[in-house]
Amino acid sequence: MEIRLVIFLCFWAAAAEEELKLEADEPLQRVPVTHEAKISCCYRWKESPNILWFKHVHAIKEPESKLVNQTKNVMFHPKSTKNGVTCHYLFFKSTELNDTGLYQCKLHHSTLQTFTHGTFLQVYIPLQKTLNLSESVKNSIITAEGVLLLLCVLIPGTLLLCKSKTFNELSKKKGREEENIYEGLNLDDCNSAYHQIQRSSQQGPYQDVASCGEDIQLEKP
Repeated sequence: MEIRLVIFLCFWAAAAEEELKLEADEPLQRVPVTHEAKISCCYRWKESPNILWFKHVHAIKEPESKLVNQTKNVMFHPKSTKNGVTCHYLFFKSTELNDTGLYQCKLHHSTLQTFTHGTFLQVYIPLQKTLNLSESVKNSIITAEGVLLLLCVLIPGTLLLCKSKTFNELSKKKGREEENIYEGLNLDDCNSAYHQIQRSSQQGPYQDVASCGEDIQLEKP
């Protein structure tokens, strides 16, 4: 008789477990500190199980699990049923950093106990703005940066073009001056001057005494 009862309970538990269908939970929920948060666990089941919320924290040594109790900041909202789906809610009025963890529902009915997939609640401190600027001021700053960038590109380029133009003009002017050096020179004058220089170099700085004329008289001592 006892064996039959155990077998019957096993089949009944298996049938009840097959009827239970867990809905997909929200895997991750990120909430700024001091803000509200709402976690839900949903399932399809004809039974009305007892619900317990558990918080799992992955510590350095070993994971910690503890029962979530209702407080002024943490409340259990009434369940809701829609299209055969029953949902239970865990509401945080003002989140704190130590509220971070994995939250799961434990469904308990008769001999059946199971956990939902769970939702990981991450509470973070938002970054604070160093300068609280309006959108119009931001647009003005961006425009000014664009103008300065344009000037930084145009001014050096203009100076380089001016220098290149000046250098080309000086090169052309120098070439014209070299061409004008030989203008106005008389080739006959150049030839006569050349012959005079050549004759003077042939005669030498001294003249032969014998070549002097007879009209030269020497002084007597």
